Amino acid sequence: MTAFAALLDANILYPAPIRDIFLQLAADDIIRAKWTADIHREWIGALLRNEPHRNRTALERTRDLIDRATRDCLVTGYGKLISALDLPDPDDRHVLAAAIAGHCDAIVTFNLRDFPEAAVSRYGIEVLHPDGFLSDRLASMPGPFCDAVRKIRARLVAPPVPAQDYLAILERLGLTTTAAGLTRFSALL
Repeated sequence: MTAFAALLDANILYPAPIRDIFLQLAADDIIRAKWTADIHREWIGALLRNEPHRNRTALERTRDLIDRATRDCLVTGYGKLISALDLPDPDDRHVLAAAIAGHCDAIVTFNLRDFPEAAVSRYGIEVLHPDGFLSDRLASMPGPFCDAVRKIRARLVAPPVPAQDYLAILERLGLTTTAAGLTRFSALL
């Protein structure tokens, strides 16, 4: 069975803990994660605006590392579709265009209202909140999902992050249902 293809909006790649979950799920072939160079520019630009002390070169290195670590992630060739699309914010058309060109099943974003169902469903694409997306994956594949979270936590060594603290981070970032679902598996994380 082919893994679910999800185009990740910039607001999914920006917070490192959320990005880490999606990238680990992709590395473990639980999902197919996709994005574009434009989406990279968005999340890096937003991070630099919000945290000006950050180093652009280090962020671009992170971008390059995640591109190399994630199989078939970069969508290209979507530019010609942008002008034909109609969304409430014209600046979001590139995201829908990339989802179409990348043959994605869904766009995962915190900004659901920016992608109304009437404008997106005609292309066979769903728009999903990351909490719903992740909690659905957890419910359908609890073992592999918990393995992915365990791998992420194993990389958090300076300082180590206990399972309950990690779940609190996810909850603070808006992944409340996912964090609650993972609570019952905390001994496995």
